[in-house]
Amino acid sequence: MSNTTARARAGQDRATLYNEITDKIIAELEAGRVPWVQPWGTSAAKAPLAMPKNASTNRQYSGVNILILWGAVIERGFTGQSWLTFRQALSLGGHVRKGERGTTVVYADRFVPNDERRRAAETGEDAQAIPFLKRFTVFNADQCADLPDEIAAAAPPPAAGLIEPTVDALIKASGIPFRIGGDRAFYATAERLCSGPAAAGLFRTHQLAPHCVA
Repeated sequence: MSNTTARARAGQDRATLYNEITDKIIAELEAGRVPWVQPWGTSAAKAPLAMPKNASTNRQYSGVNILILWGAVIERGFTGQSWLTFRQALSLGGHVRKGERGTTVVYADRFVPNDERRRAAETGEDAQAIPFLKRFTVFNADQCADLPDEIAAAAPPPAAGLIEPTVDALIKASGIPFRIGGDRAFYATAERLCSGPAAAGLFRTHQLAPHCVA
């Protein structure tokens, strides 16, 4: 395969993937769900405050994979942010339950083919790297059985009253009474107070502040 053909195919794969992800996010928005902020009052409140991570390598997912996996947690009501490939679940002594549907994540990088290395060495030019995109299907730990206890167990919820110090200071400086509870964040003009859901229902506790100080 020529370098030109490889680059063209890689570009087509990226364009197709970007379209799929964009369509998915638009569908979420049209359904009234915003996958990356304020998931209180939805199934996402079951999950701990955490970034999605691979349960086998303990590495956090990055880039668009974060949105993809957060969206899956919200949509399907998973209780944790740990994910595994089919083979990783087997390697840990567990397995994916029959009938479970996985979630597609992506890995992007570049490589230099051997022919391109030789060409560059012969001509003295810089070798041209070819971008590539791989897709992987992962499963939430909730979709697996017989995993080790430390992986299968959901992370404990944050301590009651947990809030970031800077946000706490900002709220106190505003002088506005603040009430924790319910499934919405809002400022009640009649009562002159700000209300927000418990931190366990948020991916980021600093989401509370804008509703009180805007």
